[in-house]
Amino acid sequence: MTPSAGHQPLAERLRPRTLGDVIGQQHLLGPGMPLRLAFESGQPHSCILWGPPGVGKTTIARLMASAFDAQFITISAVLGGVKDIREAVEQAQSALHSLTPTRTLVFVDEVHRFNKSQQDAFLPHVESGLFTFIGATTENPSFEVNSALLSRAAVYVLKALDADDLKKILAIALEQKALPAIDSEASDLLAAYADGDARRLLNTLENLAVAARSEQLALVTVPWLHRVLGERLRRYDKGGDQFYDAISALHKSVRGSDPDAALYWLVRMLDGGTDPRYLTRRLIRMASEDIGLADPRALRMALDAAEVYERLGSPEGELTLAQCVLYLAVAPKSNAAYKAYNEAKAFVKKDGTRPVPMHLRNAPTALMKSLDHGKGYRYAHDEPGAFAAGERYLPDGMPDHAFYRPVERGLEIRIADKLRELKRLNQKLD
Repeated sequence: MTPSAGHQPLAERLRPRTLGDVIGQQHLLGPGMPLRLAFESGQPHSCILWGPPGVGKTTIARLMASAFDAQFITISAVLGGVKDIREAVEQAQSALHSLTPTRTLVFVDEVHRFNKSQQDAFLPHVESGLFTFIGATTENPSFEVNSALLSRAAVYVLKALDADDLKKILAIALEQKALPAIDSEASDLLAAYADGDARRLLNTLENLAVAARSEQLALVTVPWLHRVLGERLRRYDKGGDQFYDAISALHKSVRGSDPDAALYWLVRMLDGGTDPRYLTRRLIRMASEDIGLADPRALRMALDAAEVYERLGSPEGELTLAQCVLYLAVAPKSNAAYKAYNEAKAFVKKDGTRPVPMHLRNAPTALMKSLDHGKGYRYAHDEPGAFAAGERYLPDGMPDHAFYRPVERGLEIRIADKLRELKRLNQKLD
């Protein structure tokens, strides 16, 4: 028996019925965008929908089936197996050979949970065109989906919903009397709490509605949300100034070489529900921006931390993040590479397009050699100390620029010594 609309979860009641009802994902569904064109083509194709929870993967798959008048079969990779795949194949064959032949779209939720043999079971039927395969995953399909299946499916990357998208959904829910009136600050807080996940937002609204009715509440406010959501609200308050202030404090503590403060802010953010993967990306940035060549091992440490977290997940993998933060904090600091890159970028942006000097040009053919490409180039390995003293590598007519200026800390002390020696050798031939 199908549940009545009143007994359906709010997320189901508000699920978009047309493509125009979908909120967010305009980089895929806007006019002229890839998925919009796929819908308008009339020709379904197999694809992988990759994105965080609650951003519309299932909704888009259902709308695709509706747009192509296709039978829609759902398989959960968490609960299903080869038996479910076999049944889907039988249903697709029956639909294709019925009196009114019908296409079939097989939607596999959490496809990354299927093992290799289970994923391989789809291949012959995708290749034969028996059905269109749509996989949904929160994990990187490059690592979690078999290459054979991946090569037969387009990958569409869905993004977490932003605060404006979530407020639009909240407004629609309020029209459905999911909650009493809500003030603007409470609306902002709920959008931040949802953290880009429409399903979390709508499920939270249902829980809040129960509390609001029991208290005969007329207006939802921030103090009331704090009282009702309590610990959960603190743990997911990741969308506003507090989140950005915390990541700023972490970055500045690392830059300031304070391991205790850096560790404190890391733990604060993990405790607040920040995605550890986001933190690993920031640590990689810190290693390049604030440490650079003063200690090249810092970047490797940050990359290793990211890889280890992907293998272990939470909470075990969080220890590696702590280890990395401590190393970055105590490592020698240099922003010389960061400054050099920015200076070079600014120079190129305002400068003209200078031709590559003839002696530096590639000369893979006889014609290019006859045009003097590569003529006069000095192969550094044939020179004393593997350094062609006096050779010039910048464009002709371009003044010398010392974009990179190593600091007297860590490995850059030796790099600076090396550059001074090379400069001396160059000047000796001037």
